[in-house]
Amino acid sequence: MKEKTQVADVDRAFYDFRFDEDESDFLGTGLTPEMIGEISAEKNDPEWMRKFRLHSLEVYRKLEMPQWGPDISGLDMDNIVTYIRPKKRMQSDWDSVPDDIKQTFEKLGIPQAERESLAGVGAQYDSELVYHNVRKEVAESGVVYTDLESAMHDERYAEMIRSHFMKLVPPTDHKFAALHGAVWSGGSFV
Repeated sequence: MKEKTQVADVDRAFYDFRFDEDESDFLGTGLTPEMIGEISAEKNDPEWMRKFRLHSLEVYRKLEMPQWGPDISGLDMDNIVTYIRPKKRMQSDWDSVPDDIKQTFEKLGIPQAERESLAGVGAQYDSELVYHNVRKEVAESGVVYTDLESAMHDERYAEMIRSHFMKLVPPTDHKFAALHGAVWSGGSFV
């Protein structure tokens, strides 16, 4: 039998901060076909993605809770918010990003100089990417770096995403992979 590795206590106070959310930005609670349909409509998913989400929800409902990981028996999955509308659509100019999101980056210790030196960066806040940018010289060299949802609606990349989306870890892999397939949001496309 394998010996368990214990993780040392982490001072979570450093990361334990949050901003008040306006509940009107919440799409709703629960894991129902109607809620998944609302998420899909909110995100303007193509039909194949709407069907993928609904199929993932069906798989989620059929699979047993995994026995690995912490005890989450007290988690009420019918009372969670799976999508929060962004206050502002994604930006490619850092100055246009809302101040509370910039403050989050600062609290996490990501200095402005580091952000500027990256070839490309995406920032996700709650359910959506709020900032996505690639350096001009990187884009000019032919590298495509955009958010997954924009790429999914771009005819140059749509079929590539459709044929590869969640193939490495499919919804049938385990219950939480299925949950991810149903409610995913955000992400980058390279």
